Amino acid sequence: MLPKSFRKALCFAGVFTMVIGSLSGCGGKEEAAGGSTASVEEAAEEVTFPLADNYKFSIMTRVASDSEQDFSKKALVQRMEEATNVTAEYKAIPEEQFDDKYKLALSKSDMPDVVTKMYIKPYDILGYAKKGVFIPLEDYIETNMPNLKKVLDARPEVRASITAADGHIYTLPFVNEWSTNSKENINVIGAIPYINVAWLDQLGLSMPTTTDELKTVLEAFAKDIKVENGTVVPMSFRINQVNQDPGISLGAFGCGDNMDHYMVTNDKKVYYTLAQEDARKGLEWLHDLYAEGLVDPEIFSQDGATYSAKVASGRVGLFYDWAIGLAGDYTDQYEALPPLAGPDGTVNVPRQNYYSFDMGVTAVTSACERPSVVCAYLDQYFEPSLSIQNCYGTYDDPNYTNVFTKEGDMLKWTEEGAADGKIRNDQNLYDCFAILSDYYGVYVDRMLDSDALRLEMVSTIYSPSITSDFNYPAAFMEQQDITRISEIETDLKKYAEQVKAEIVKDGITDEAWKGYLDKLNQMGLEELITLKQKGFDLFYELTNYEKAGQSAEASEN
Repeated sequence: MLPKSFRKALCFAGVFTMVIGSLSGCGGKEEAAGGSTASVEEAAEEVTFPLADNYKFSIMTRVASDSEQDFSKKALVQRMEEATNVTAEYKAIPEEQFDDKYKLALSKSDMPDVVTKMYIKPYDILGYAKKGVFIPLEDYIETNMPNLKKVLDARPEVRASITAADGHIYTLPFVNEWSTNSKENINVIGAIPYINVAWLDQLGLSMPTTTDELKTVLEAFAKDIKVENGTVVPMSFRINQVNQDPGISLGAFGCGDNMDHYMVTNDKKVYYTLAQEDARKGLEWLHDLYAEGLVDPEIFSQDGATYSAKVASGRVGLFYDWAIGLAGDYTDQYEALPPLAGPDGTVNVPRQNYYSFDMGVTAVTSACERPSVVCAYLDQYFEPSLSIQNCYGTYDDPNYTNVFTKEGDMLKWTEEGAADGKIRNDQNLYDCFAILSDYYGVYVDRMLDSDALRLEMVSTIYSPSITSDFNYPAAFMEQQDITRISEIETDLKKYAEQVKAEIVKDGITDEAWKGYLDKLNQMGLEELITLKQKGFDLFYELTNYEKAGQSAEASEN
């Protein structure tokens, strides 16, 4: 029997009748992969859970190698089947094989009804839509997915990010929001610099507050610190690597850098960081440290495993990572290094273009015979309590260590569930969910401890020094613009990041810098920024922000 609390969680979207109207763009036969055709629902269909007759649909997903591979054993899947009389037949593909296998599956006539955990970008979404592989979902969202619709109404930026220029929605997102203040969200920055305060104390040094003071500290680390397990590495990172690059520290010289190199001024103008004189100054500061032997010579070549092992050895004075836990047994020796003032007093924390959602997660394919039923089923997981369980795990499951207990309508973390990601992955699905910041204390007792720690760190140490009011949004542009951006970016980004690394290693002359900028322009930088500006303006118009980005005509006038 379905637990009463679970039935209550489903009732918002499941225990009422949903009538499907005419489906714009979805009627008739659609040409699917390989030239075959698949039937897409034409007529209205009433959906009431539980269904009178069982309905099965297939869903392909990815799974970590150390987690439960058989999704039919998961309590969430079993409870949903009991409540809806819909059987979701999961085909779980190991993480390392998933990208190749889902692409292959979508090229065949017997493709799955649903593919989830893809994390694909607009170019690929539109490609599959054009082939008739992904069906439009906006009408299903309006009539079959009240839980998701409520989230999209509350967060217009999410709706804008999943809506293609043709007006259709082809993929369902997930949302994991920690704060409604975009400057406080835990992913507004990526890599955080962590400094060895045990070494500072040992040498009688204060926490550095300027770039010059940091250099003095690194010199002291190199000269006066001795370790038993190798040589001291005053400063280490992985250049151009997500969440391990030192771009945040370059903000002391102006704009700083992030991982896709797009930033936005406070008057809503898009620019490319690696074409800015500010960024050059920061990179030359890193070069000065490198030339004096204060920066790890392996920053250009070390892989993630090598870097992790080095930091965990306790012989690194300053490192960059998403989480302080990279230091392993030495974690207690480190603290976050606050934003530094540059030579002219500049203090700035550059924003990453990360979001509290992913736009290209789940798609319903043209192989699905009853998309209204499938969408109504998936919508159950966008209910707040079920969203939390879909993301993290559940309660009262005799077959696994439980992530939560449940008291009334409140989920409460178990000690084991809060501490162990594998326990969470054994129970969760991590595909369709939306967790808003105001759910904490209402549907779940608290935020996951590691998330709460990072949120506090970001909001108190770094957010006050974020000077930009905007990041570059998840703009869903026209296909020809997306295609052109991809064409330009492929070579331009590779070249810009190569020069970025070369400046840290060898420095750069004025003449060489001018030659570099000239080549960026020859590779299409001006056109690239024009297209990215167009996407930015469209996004902010769609989300109805006050004084949104100007249109092309307004810009010309």
